[in-house]
Amino acid sequence: MTLFTTIQQFVPQQKLSKVAGRLAASRHPLVKRAFIRSFSKAYNVKLDEYERQSLNAYESFNDFFTRELKDDARQIDATKHGIVSPADGIISQLGQIKDHKVLQAKGRYYDIGQLLADSEDGRYFADGSFATVYLAPSNYHRVHMPFAGTLIQTRYVPGTLFSVNTTTAANIPDLFARNERLVCLFDTEYGKAAVVMVGAMIVAGIESVATGQITRTDDIQEAAHNIHLQQGDELGRFYLGSTAIVVLPKKAKADWQDHMIANTTVQMGQLLGLAHSNTV
Repeated sequence: MTLFTTIQQFVPQQKLSKVAGRLAASRHPLVKRAFIRSFSKAYNVKLDEYERQSLNAYESFNDFFTRELKDDARQIDATKHGIVSPADGIISQLGQIKDHKVLQAKGRYYDIGQLLADSEDGRYFADGSFATVYLAPSNYHRVHMPFAGTLIQTRYVPGTLFSVNTTTAANIPDLFARNERLVCLFDTEYGKAAVVMVGAMIVAGIESVATGQITRTDDIQEAAHNIHLQQGDELGRFYLGSTAIVVLPKKAKADWQDHMIANTTVQMGQLLGLAHSNTV
């Protein structure tokens, strides 16, 4: 285990994120200016692709962090039965769920039912497919629909707030199934599918179109919905960086593109692979 991952186990994660959240939401001119400019410089953030191209145009650091793209900045791949990337970032892992186990990093797996915080859902997605996309701090931080579907349920799961970068993923067991997360379940042409938004260290919040920004609690929060979303529609956003995991059932028979492997850089809307409709 690295020094970085060891230190994370002793950091007061929730308190740190709470303080970071207050500062990130501040509209005080000096506070927001300091955070936005320091972050932009540290991560070399370019605003060419974004609707607002001046650092002064943002009302808070949160507003800056969840900045919106120009309308034509991303194209949603139109391949029939295509599954597209839900976010800009790097593929952490993708592949098949084998015997309920999802690959986290080389030599490390976690249980799909634990990720979804529901044993019945875990059984349903056993032997299905997954794609994990890591959003680095400099990335666009809104999460979009990888497929068309009707959002039928959200499940907020409280948890730890370890970093989700590659170093931590390689060293912390069950990382994605331990961290705070929002499970979004959909009715699709492939059957039930999911997108899991996983929180991380200093993440000040997770938001979805159905729930608004989640209020952190010590208990699981579940809610039923009936919201139809097209492929490419915005699903939610992170207030500071994290990971989005696409989960498909076995019946979808997902066929990921050969060049889509770990550490591949992707953009929201880019084709990850193909699935197969129940009706085909």
